[in-house]
Amino acid sequence: MESEILRCAQNDSHVKMQNRPQTTLMGKGIFITGTDTGVGKTFFACALAEYLKDSGYKVGVMKPAETGCDAGNGKFTPADAVALKDAAGCDVPLEKICPYQFREPLAPSVAAEREGRQIDVDRLLDIYHEISSAHDITLVEGAGGLMVPLLPSYTYADFARVLKLPLIVVAPNRLGVINHLLLTLEHASCKGLQGQGYVLNQLDATTSLAAQTNREALFSLTGVPCLGELSYETEPKAAVAAIGEHLNFSFLAALLPRRPA
Repeated sequence: MESEILRCAQNDSHVKMQNRPQTTLMGKGIFITGTDTGVGKTFFACALAEYLKDSGYKVGVMKPAETGCDAGNGKFTPADAVALKDAAGCDVPLEKICPYQFREPLAPSVAAEREGRQIDVDRLLDIYHEISSAHDITLVEGAGGLMVPLLPSYTYADFARVLKLPLIVVAPNRLGVINHLLLTLEHASCKGLQGQGYVLNQLDATTSLAAQTNREALFSLTGVPCLGELSYETEPKAAVAAIGEHLNFSFLAALLPRRPA
């Protein structure tokens, strides 16, 4: 039987009503970004990686650069990249999953400059293609938001554009998200990125009035669909189950290989 990831897990009338034009997705990857730092981007990316793995796919992951790495025992530990690798069951060495690791919690270009290093984008592109060629699908997680710089004049949006990766935006379901999300989607459009949708993520156990109304408000403000809402979860396995039950990832059918019946 074909994997459940290829069917719509939630019949959302809002998504149907938008009648977005169908375009061809390029490559076998997805770029996952957030409206800001600390919005649950890694938590979501790990849950999606594990869900795809559990659905029978070989999942690659990549975190081009990670800052704020713990330097215990004299060695950097990129916690986000480690979590992605574990969730996906990816056997690619950590040094390739996260080629650039920095101590200070800053934008990668700034952290690199302060350490006297420079990020080589061509190297990142080569590593992505190496990982992607060996997996059914590859999830690439940015750092912070879409406009965070890898180089002084080269952002994650530029990186995703060069790779022609479709975009998923993780947005915290709270007061202020409307403005932040719309600005992110607008910039993505200006960069020529194909926004597949956004996920509203509940960051705490208390549901505010804004969280209850954000999805409806956003529906009339953007043609990019809401893929679903994730309620507050503390256990990764619960988030994995929620992705299968409540989020609409039917667009992945264009990226994933068909499984035999």
